[in-house]
Amino acid sequence: MSYHQAVHDVPIIFESCESPKAEDSFDPTVGGAIPKELTRGDLDLPDIPERDVVKHFVNLSQMNFGVDNGLYPLGSCTMKYNPKVCDDVVSWPTVAQVHPLQDPSTIQGALRLMHELEKMLCEIGGVDAVTLQPAAGAQGEFTGVHIVRAFHESNGETRKEIILPDTAHGTNPASAAMVGYDVLDLPSKDGCVDVEALKSAVSKDTAAFMLTNPNTLGLFEKNVREIAGILHDAGALLYYDGANLNAIMGKTSPGKMDFDIVHFNLHKTFATPHGGGGPGAGPVGVKKRLEEFLPVPRIVEKAGVYSLDYDRPKSIGKVRAYFGNYAVLARAYTYIKMQGGKGLVSVSENAVLNSNYLRENLMDDFEMPYDKLRKHEFVLSGAPLKKKGLRTLDFAKRLLDYGFHAPTIYFPLIVDEAIMIEPTETESRETLDKFVAACRSIMKEDPKLLHEAPVNTARRRLDEAKAARDMIFSWRGYLKKKGASPPASEPKPS
Repeated sequence: MSYHQAVHDVPIIFESCESPKAEDSFDPTVGGAIPKELTRGDLDLPDIPERDVVKHFVNLSQMNFGVDNGLYPLGSCTMKYNPKVCDDVVSWPTVAQVHPLQDPSTIQGALRLMHELEKMLCEIGGVDAVTLQPAAGAQGEFTGVHIVRAFHESNGETRKEIILPDTAHGTNPASAAMVGYDVLDLPSKDGCVDVEALKSAVSKDTAAFMLTNPNTLGLFEKNVREIAGILHDAGALLYYDGANLNAIMGKTSPGKMDFDIVHFNLHKTFATPHGGGGPGAGPVGVKKRLEEFLPVPRIVEKAGVYSLDYDRPKSIGKVRAYFGNYAVLARAYTYIKMQGGKGLVSVSENAVLNSNYLRENLMDDFEMPYDKLRKHEFVLSGAPLKKKGLRTLDFAKRLLDYGFHAPTIYFPLIVDEAIMIEPTETESRETLDKFVAACRSIMKEDPKLLHEAPVNTARRRLDEAKAARDMIFSWRGYLKKKGASPPASEPKPS
């Protein structure tokens, strides 16, 4: 074990500028960079030299862990490496300097890119139309559930309930509840949907069933078309949570499984930046009968000219400003073009191969609930750790000392001391073997050491419960916590 994170004494950047203004600081009024009448002198922003700014953020990056550092097997989140060519493309002026308020005639290239991305997602997802507006997977769910409601209202129905399996992602019930639905939790059977329980649960009040396939255990719901028939016979819709699309690209699609609505996580499946609250993108695809409910504007093409169509009377309206997170969309477009159809098939094949390689090598060191072939991810139980007075949390923290980010833990809730691992397709066998060796080594270590882990990172074990209850998100909040007076509110520009 040789992993050691850098440790720097890095003050908050606001604290770095408490000395008088540096001589080489940027003055926006010099040289006419910004007209003086448009500047404000009372903005509470750091005012320090570029050299110090670069040093500040580089030092912070060395005290952090990300997908560029090493394996990030965060199950269900598909934290795979982001190809740098995609970042290069979005730095081009023709991408980075496009403004959403430009006349459509001046952004034909951007509209074409988004229109073609919609078509590619239709092909991948087996749907007929796609909107790119939603800025995250959860907002995609929110959009999809609004479409569910609009569909039933157009039929003169007011359905009150959405059903979810107990393996569902936490955003599913949240999205359903935010749109005003009651949520019914359906217990699983052998890790998959209990079809008989679903038949009993579906009623005239059922608006939709939200399902991930493969599910969060990495198991493929082989009865999915029967499930779709149960919902459709009751006049309800079947919604696909696209978090696990990385497992099935080119092999099958939500459309072939008879799903009506699909959301795509571009920041998971198509290797765009992920985490930290953004950026992200959660496009939503639908079958033909639901297309009229998609958000406006729709990008339409006629004779090679692209325009924006707002004349959609049954649309649910906008769900985000402008067109969506355009830079993320451009990255996903680049990734799909770079892979091609055969490449996307290989992505899924290698993701499934890597997952099952790890599963086979780790299942004897842990407990393996639902011992079946998995897709892109699998869930172990860390229950054996309890015999040593340890928990999955201790194991996860210790992995950081070996240079690996921890997997998802304690989810899904139906597995005791759950350890949810998704290696993705981007990791080599050498990396996977090192991960297996680290896991096996940790299982043999002194429990006292695990209780104290991590020990080789920039910060030792944090009080996560306190962090969750006592959150500080801003400089103003930090000053308030210290008992200092926050700066006066900034005046609104005239």
